Amino acid sequence: MNSTPEVDPQLLEILVCPLTKQPLRYDRDRQELISDAAHLAYPIRDGIPIMLVDEARRLDDDNG
Repeated sequence: MNSTPEVDPQLLEILVCPLTKQPLRYDRDRQELISDAAHLAYPIRDGIPIMLVDEARRLDDDNG
């Protein structure tokens, strides 16, 4: 089976950016949680959000 694991919708509702404490948006295609306030994208690995600033990708390097 080649499907990407889904993140629990209830978990997504309560997660916030650890840096700014602002809400996150879910990017299903990239499997990331996006913090628009911090310009960071937190990876989701095997359905588990990795909420560490050191693991996040900077959105400044991206057009999206």
